[in-house]
Amino acid sequence: MKTAKLTGIRRFEIREVPDPKIVRDDDVLVRVATVGVCGSDVHYFTDGRIGAQVVEFPFTVGHEAAGTVERVGRAVRRVKPGDRVAIDPTDFCGECDQCRAGRPNTCRRLKFLGCPGQLKGALSELLVLPEHCCFPIAPSMTFEQATLSEPLGIAVYSVERTFPGPGATVGILGQGPVGLSVFHVLRASGVGNVYATDKIPERLAIAGELKPAWSGRPDSPDAVGEILSREPLGLDVVYECSGDPAAWLQGARLCRPGGRLVIVGIPEVDEIALPVHELRRNEVTLYNIRRQAGCTQKALDLIDSKKVNVDSLVTHRFPLERTQEAFALAAGYKNGVVKAMIEVAP
Repeated sequence: MKTAKLTGIRRFEIREVPDPKIVRDDDVLVRVATVGVCGSDVHYFTDGRIGAQVVEFPFTVGHEAAGTVERVGRAVRRVKPGDRVAIDPTDFCGECDQCRAGRPNTCRRLKFLGCPGQLKGALSELLVLPEHCCFPIAPSMTFEQATLSEPLGIAVYSVERTFPGPGATVGILGQGPVGLSVFHVLRASGVGNVYATDKIPERLAIAGELKPAWSGRPDSPDAVGEILSREPLGLDVVYECSGDPAAWLQGARLCRPGGRLVIVGIPEVDEIALPVHELRRNEVTLYNIRRQAGCTQKALDLIDSKKVNVDSLVTHRFPLERTQEAFALAAGYKNGVVKAMIEVAP
């Protein structure tokens, strides 16, 4: 089969490798249709690492994916050959203290698709996964929509865990795929005024379709002041979805006393300084979000019900052979890119 191997910093090669085999009774062999380029994948492309997770080249990245089941292990009951499936990239043990507590996203033995030292990624024609990672999709759902259930699942988990309820005022800092997904889920949850920032005009234009109370560049002369002039008491919740340390500081300033600062984006740096006394005096609660925590089916249901329309998130499409170009585009935030989608099996 063909696979896109990350062979060095900012360098992909398309290689022929042996087809993967079903080994375990609960294994599922999937022919991959589409793979989304995620910001975490881009970190591996540009830096070769995220924190302590360091790539050993060559390596296959990619964790947002959908495809068609080709074969299944003898114990598989959830899916069958021919089923179209969305992929949850989290392989959890189901036995540790975290799994028993309903936290598969922090499983002690977690293996994540396309994560160094864990599982090979999805940028291949074929992929073997455990049954619990495969979610059948409705006949009307496209592979692209199914692939986007991964970032949407992160948004569902973020909102379920931190949104105080209908009418709450919210800031979303960063209008990439995850930030826009958070915006979509909040709209379906009865949010009040939403304030959106991003440096890319095309992303702000897409956010504009969701009717923010205000949107603008975070590096404008006084973006925080613009928002607080409209919400002088501060915001109930701020979702930081860009990974930019400057946005963390803005989020801390935007929260009302007793507010919530939710860290969803992945920073490129290892340490970020925060205004601890401002956070302490205002008793702002800081939340960290780790992946989608079992929310894949909820995300698929939102798409299938038409309560959320993720189609506008995909702005660029590439065949597998142009993976290098797709990642360079996403890494450089070029041409108004929101989500670059790689079509492995057109």
